Amino acid sequence: MAEAAPNSEIRVAGSPTLAFTIVGEPASEGTRRLLNGLRSRLEARGHEYRETPDEGVGLVINVFDAEKPRSFRRRSQAVFVLGVTEVRERPASVLHAGYPLLIRSLSNLLMFVVNDGRRVEPNFVTLEQGAYSVSAELPEDELYEALYQRVAPLASSRLVINNIFEPDLPEELWEGDELTAQLRWAGQELDKLNLLPAPFPIQELLSEDEWRHVQRLYSLGGLSYGNLSVRRDEKTFWMSGSGVNKADLKVIGRDILLVKDYDPERGAMILSVPPHVKPNRVSVDAIEHWMIYREHPSVGAIVHVHAWMDNIPSTEINYPCGTYELAYSVAEKVRQAPDPSRAVVGLRNHGLTITGRSLDDIFERIKGRIIPQVPMT
Repeated sequence: MAEAAPNSEIRVAGSPTLAFTIVGEPASEGTRRLLNGLRSRLEARGHEYRETPDEGVGLVINVFDAEKPRSFRRRSQAVFVLGVTEVRERPASVLHAGYPLLIRSLSNLLMFVVNDGRRVEPNFVTLEQGAYSVSAELPEDELYEALYQRVAPLASSRLVINNIFEPDLPEELWEGDELTAQLRWAGQELDKLNLLPAPFPIQELLSEDEWRHVQRLYSLGGLSYGNLSVRRDEKTFWMSGSGVNKADLKVIGRDILLVKDYDPERGAMILSVPPHVKPNRVSVDAIEHWMIYREHPSVGAIVHVHAWMDNIPSTEINYPCGTYELAYSVAEKVRQAPDPSRAVVGLRNHGLTITGRSLDDIFERIKGRIIPQVPMT
């Protein structure tokens, strides 16, 4: 199949400028200065500050006590949350100390401030299990700009995680086909390469009430990293589900789903599911795979892992998972590749998206080249 011209449906029409608010009180004057500096940068970029988290707020900066993490209850999926907390001593591992706080506060990103009385150092912890610091030695203007650059992706992104389930999957596909068998095999191969951390049981870190809130908003069964898909025809593709064990893909409609299309009006992926199965959401990266398949007919499979490879092009901005902006930035890098059907794209502070003419093609090319640790910058 010949390569298609860039699809006008997937062009970015300009990122939104979300209103924001700050809830909670900082633990010290040092953290207050960081937040005031961040607020000034957000306002300078056109983001409107509001005193309360009303209907129009898209970014909430939730300040909480590290000893008693408090979550901000989103009214809709479209709200992003930056959690902010402070500790007095630097832990041996910011990631291990901060990740449970990120989850318990239901944040998209955590600013973990270490204030030991000598300096106030902001660190960031991501849902992709990454952690990185911003130097406390920077001049104030540069420090506040650096904070803004970390938070900007949250302040200018659109989630595409809604699913529209249509119970119209043909009966002959209720048990899958040869392509879903390939997906099962590929998931097992990723497991053999130690690239599939077990789904993270986030409910173990949340109260029953918080867990019900998460399920109501996102229908999550856990946090599970990585995903894979294979093209079925010109417009549809099979893809792994959200929060499932990729090494044990069994049930069609739950572990593996058929993606039919994207509805831009509702910001949702359209899925064809068996009428007798309670469906699971498809992976949050479905919008990214949809963009790539629609633009490049020669792409037959896509694998996303939280790992790295040397000497690869990568995205510049660490957009949140499941956003249109992340999907578009990856699709743009695929488009720029010498051969889009065999591209390897790094997602900054996140992982890899690899296209192939088939799943076999992808695994042959990555063998011996994968670096398990994603570099954090």
